[in-house]
Amino acid sequence: MATKGNPGDNRNNKGPMSIFIVFALCGFFYILGLWQRSGFGKGDSIAVEITKHTDCTVLSDLNYETHHDGDAGTDDNPNEQVKEFKPCDDRFIDYTPCHDQARAMTFPRENMNYRERHCAPEEEKLHCLIAAPRGYATPFPWPKSRDYVPYANAPYKSLTVEKAVQNWIQYEGNVFRFPGGGTQFPQGADAYINQLAAVIPLDNGMVRTALDTGCGVASWGAYLFKKNVIAMSIAPRDSHEAQVQFALERGVPAIIGVLGTIMLPFPSGSFDMAHCSRCLIQWGANGGLYMKEVDRVLRPGGYWILSGPPINWKNNFQAWQRPEDELKEEQRQIEDTAKLLCWEKKHEKGEIAIWRKALSNDECSEQETQRTICESANSDDVWYKKMENCVTPAKPSGSWKPFPERLNAVPSRITSGSIPGVSAELFEEDNRLWKKHVNAYRRVNKIIDSGRYRNVMDMNAGFGGFAAAIDSPKLWVMNVAPTISEKASLGVVFERGLIGIYHDWCEAFSTYPRTYDLIHANGVFTLYKNACNAEDILLEMDRILRPEGAVIFRDQVGVLKQVKRIAKGMRWNTKMVDHEDGPLISEKVLYAVKRYWVAGDNTTSSG
Repeated sequence: MATKGNPGDNRNNKGPMSIFIVFALCGFFYILGLWQRSGFGKGDSIAVEITKHTDCTVLSDLNYETHHDGDAGTDDNPNEQVKEFKPCDDRFIDYTPCHDQARAMTFPRENMNYRERHCAPEEEKLHCLIAAPRGYATPFPWPKSRDYVPYANAPYKSLTVEKAVQNWIQYEGNVFRFPGGGTQFPQGADAYINQLAAVIPLDNGMVRTALDTGCGVASWGAYLFKKNVIAMSIAPRDSHEAQVQFALERGVPAIIGVLGTIMLPFPSGSFDMAHCSRCLIQWGANGGLYMKEVDRVLRPGGYWILSGPPINWKNNFQAWQRPEDELKEEQRQIEDTAKLLCWEKKHEKGEIAIWRKALSNDECSEQETQRTICESANSDDVWYKKMENCVTPAKPSGSWKPFPERLNAVPSRITSGSIPGVSAELFEEDNRLWKKHVNAYRRVNKIIDSGRYRNVMDMNAGFGGFAAAIDSPKLWVMNVAPTISEKASLGVVFERGLIGIYHDWCEAFSTYPRTYDLIHANGVFTLYKNACNAEDILLEMDRILRPEGAVIFRDQVGVLKQVKRIAKGMRWNTKMVDHEDGPLISEKVLYAVKRYWVAGDNTTSSG
């Protein structure tokens, strides 16, 4: 398969060189089809479809000529030296650089500080490749992955023992099975979610984005997909092994995270709904600090669900084996903070309570004298910022639009002028551009939305145009807003009904290794060229990318040549192609596939 150049410039397209390049590309995509297999061991044949659909005929309008340095159709310099990256020691198979257990234990335990991000200093960074465990298997396609995870991918049985009576997870032969149960929903996540839907509009698209704090193995988020609701699940890396790792293996959005001393990495007014199911967070402590942080990230009119202690403590304190007075005081603190925040209690039954945040600041006039308003002018500037015991004023927002209508509607943050220099016309043009780009990606990698890729990341998401253009029930996208970006556009991403996170790519991402199937990197290396080393960013991409996962780079040709050279020493196979508008455009696209290899391998294998 080839990328077309300018259709009017086809003078030499039938020459020997053109024919050679066409067949070289066809051979590349035949091999790509073999690499991209999915399923057990090294996979099944789903991704071989890329080969079946490859057109290996010489078309009359192909043009591989380029008038820029770095011909997209030529081979690398065979004499160029390539740095080869060695595998890390096998003990680093599940290495999470900013959530390392040994380093965490050196930090204070007060307010969960030790469970927050604490990244390795420069001199301790690993400059090697994280291996997959022996027997690693590409996860099952969604929705089977919701219920089954290959044991070899996360071989930790502690949760099957600790949560045996709570129906979280079961070990069955060579797979883990997730029955959909939870501590607070013994009848299953579906039944629990239907209880919530009796109060919260979960069936009409009005509630689309959710935050699940202390998510466990993320069954709540996994089953919310049935209602077209997407949840960001967070849990610390703690004594329960691999909670977030299991969530991502299942194909559910999740990050390693905790409500501790720093603000959550999300803009204010982001989520339509937040949830805690026996998440063990001290909501009433510290003057309601954590409830105020949830209030910050909730949209005006958003819902907060708390199930488990201390709700309905009068009937449950004996079963919980907690002192009656302690639970009573805990609920009093929560109720007082909710009133201060102008949350209206909409429901309390059994062990479930639901509040709704006020639609505007005007509804909180009675509480104005009782609460401290945050002074910061930018409530979205949250990266490594300490939580403050104050209330964030709600930003003016337009009326809620249902999903999927809101996906392509101009967000109110743009129409209100909240983002300087961004107009409705610019947003709509960005939308059109990403639809064109994604259509070009599909012509090269025909399995993008086949179900082969479930966990997708956009490393430089902008307004979320890539995620909107690739939107499919078979996948979800983690939209990352680099903290050094000039425009604060992550709020727009959430308003569109997508999810995302702030992150600095000079540091490791808050996830386990091998948790993303497809990574999109638009302009990332140009953005960070003066901030940190491209090699470090690529090694982090390799850490979080699954074996046989794919990467799409879009950047200037000189930048991509450097990326390609580094990637060649990382056990990746790459191919650079022209921009979809033709070879005269200096921006190019580099496709990469990470080869399958596991701990103990001295060689790689694609067969």
